[in-house]
Amino acid sequence: MGHKGPDAGRRRGCLCLLAGVALAAGLGPLLRAGDLPGDAVAELPRVRVRIGGQRLTLEMAVDAASRRRGLMFREQLPQGQGMLFVWPRAGRYGMWMKNTLIPLDVAFITGDWRILHIATMTPRSTQLHRAPGPVRYALEVNAGWFARHGIRVGDRIPGLETALPGSCRVR
Repeated sequence: MGHKGPDAGRRRGCLCLLAGVALAAGLGPLLRAGDLPGDAVAELPRVRVRIGGQRLTLEMAVDAASRRRGLMFREQLPQGQGMLFVWPRAGRYGMWMKNTLIPLDVAFITGDWRILHIATMTPRSTQLHRAPGPVRYALEVNAGWFARHGIRVGDRIPGLETALPGSCRVR
């Protein structure tokens, strides 16, 4: 969803100018496809899962570009949807909300499908929300979703394992 109205062209022009200045200043490696509002982003694979008795349709962020982009620039996340971030190996990963316009909850999930940490994240914040230990997955949903459905730290989410393609599973 892009910005519409009489100022849309001016905003896009400003973004292009900023990108040009960044490139001229040698900051090009910091700008990547999908980092600006109008950048084309490929449709992500989706899976349907049941978590805590609730159905969710999840977009799968399994590569570096899709994990980096996440839910940035979206004006809404429909109820019953979310994004599952999958890393190639367990680590202490973090999430922030720069350029993310909607409040989200994130659950950091270990390789054995246990929720290690849940955080509520504020739109447009650069505060880093970090897993307190090694995780393999992070699940982002609308803020308050986990609490509304009684899902807590320590809960296991075995429904995710059956939904993941074989290459995304812990071996």
